[in-house]
Amino acid sequence: MRLAIEKTAAVLVLQPEGQINSTNAAAMESDSMAQFDKGEHKIILDLARLDYISSAGLRVVLLLAKKLKQAGGALALCDIPPNVREVFEISGFLAILNVYDTRAQAVAALG
Repeated sequence: MRLAIEKTAAVLVLQPEGQINSTNAAAMESDSMAQFDKGEHKIILDLARLDYISSAGLRVVLLLAKKLKQAGGALALCDIPPNVREVFEISGFLAILNVYDTRAQAVAALG
């Protein structure tokens, strides 16, 4: 998994590529928490290039969402591929997270 990091307006966009699974979830958590610790409290996860997410990956997303909410920030997900969206839907995460069809919509919502 690679993680692209891009600052857009007042939000930070994290774009994982490949898979988030038990092998690399700790690295994803470390990278995203490092951004939080730097003061980034409005974060978008652009999942357009994500092929697969495991329960370990879902845990990282939930942890980041909770951390941001506690700090008065927000997390938004966008561009979720159908197979990955299904995992979020089955887990019930779509009901508790802010999800947008496009990055532009997510930026507008958080910005």
